Amino acid sequence: MLALTGLAAIAALLAAILSNRLSPLVALILIPVGAALLVGMGDQVPAFILTGLGKIAPVAGMFIFAILFFGVMTDAGLLAPLVGFVVRLVGESPERIALGTAMLALLIHLDGSGAVCFLVTIPALRPVYDRIGMDRRVLACTASMAAGVNFLPWTGPTLRASASLGVPTSTLFTPMIGVQLVGLVFVGAASWWLGRRERVRLTGSPAFDAGDAVHAPAPPAAAPVHGWRFMVNVVLTLAVVGTMISGLVEPVVVFMIGTALALLVNYPGAKAQRERIDAHAHAALLMASILLAAGVFTGVMTGSGMIGAMAAAGAGHLPAAVGGHLAAILAVVAMPLSLVFDPDSFYFGVLPVISEMGAGFGIRPEEIGRAALLGQMTTGFPISPLTPATFLVAGLSGIELGAHQRFAIPWLFAASLVMTVAALLIGVIPL
Repeated sequence: MLALTGLAAIAALLAAILSNRLSPLVALILIPVGAALLVGMGDQVPAFILTGLGKIAPVAGMFIFAILFFGVMTDAGLLAPLVGFVVRLVGESPERIALGTAMLALLIHLDGSGAVCFLVTIPALRPVYDRIGMDRRVLACTASMAAGVNFLPWTGPTLRASASLGVPTSTLFTPMIGVQLVGLVFVGAASWWLGRRERVRLTGSPAFDAGDAVHAPAPPAAAPVHGWRFMVNVVLTLAVVGTMISGLVEPVVVFMIGTALALLVNYPGAKAQRERIDAHAHAALLMASILLAAGVFTGVMTGSGMIGAMAAAGAGHLPAAVGGHLAAILAVVAMPLSLVFDPDSFYFGVLPVISEMGAGFGIRPEEIGRAALLGQMTTGFPISPLTPATFLVAGLSGIELGAHQRFAIPWLFAASLVMTVAALLIGVIPL
């Protein structure tokens, strides 16, 4: 009962968001609450919600102050030279801009943090996209692909797979280097093609329909500051980003202090500071509310046991006939499973059970782990409603969550499938 209700809740959530029938805020709150009521846990819902909110609150706080920080810095003109440099580097070629987005996201994501990758990449390049009218969904998608194909040994999924299976990270990753290179080639080619498609659209060809492309207007900016304030802004931004990447201080604390200093340096006086906060408050609070709603969803789904029940049911009902192909099958479905299982539930709940089943067919634990890394919360994390990164991508890009998912899911799934084929051909997972 728990497993079926949980599956129905997730299916309803995805259908509601992807079809635009409900706003993410409404769907993320009402659907899990309704599911909990159906399984007779209505009296425990408040406790589940508070637990979920407690886990997501630091992320929501980080998002609010990250939006304010980068918004203030943009208003102050900090990003103008960077935008100018990028434009000079890539010109106004949509192909080169899209490819440059992927390369920048890949470099930033080398530290393994999806939040840092998106917080740095998207605000820096969004003005470039807006300058020539490129679809912001391309920005979100290319950054997501670049981060998604990265499963370096210190990234979350690889560390979880290593811990749950008792396999060294080097055993999981080293044989997959060639597979990751294939994934990066795919990301480069896909980014270039998306840019090429944008060129066709921007030149007025009827061969491409932009669909629900979003070009939301930016909030009105104050006059850019110059002189010593510009240099202080550079130092402050480097300090904020460097401290965040180092992990020495919680990101929410870094951005709170950074935002206060940015306002103090660039806009002395309470009136000017209030104006800058008001200019960016709508976007910050809108996405923060959705993040808190996501905390409700994960809190109820996890606390009620529905996620755990789905994990046990999925692993326990695998037909014996497919056991010999378990690794290949897992690799194919790993990315879509990101829409159903959060990383901890999958890697610590589902993966060990699948590994035990695979052992009966001669499949080694590291092969099961590699198959999972080809999609589960790697290519899948930037579109999963179970991870805050998805909401960061959509919010920072200024697009609707459903629009991001509809646009990016096929590309991220394609990247997962391409890497799966490469892994099978190289022999790092058995067919």
